[in-house]
Amino acid sequence: MKKLKEEISDFIAKRDWHQYHTPKNLAMALSVESSELLEIYQWMTPEESSEPDEKTLTHIEEEIGDIMIYLTTLAAAYNIDPIAAARKKIITNKLKYPEPPQ
Repeated sequence: MKKLKEEISDFIAKRDWHQYHTPKNLAMALSVESSELLEIYQWMTPEESSEPDEKTLTHIEEEIGDIMIYLTTLAAAYNIDPIAAARKKIITNKLKYPEPPQ
């Protein structure tokens, strides 16, 4: 995660994009990229979504990459570790949604 953050930060710095990467703009860009991922699935059947062709899978991978970049950059803006945040949320969800009795 640390190396990815460094690579993204270096990419942004070399293009002087910090001026565009306010938390608000990053959250909006994250939403747009998530919508682009959703658009891939829009007219697929459940079966098609489970076994996409190679071209579609490449497109899915690209959108997930964009989402990860914006999410990582937004998290960095607040000094949040997204892995730690996910683990913390899993603990919260376990309390909120306990396993059913067996």
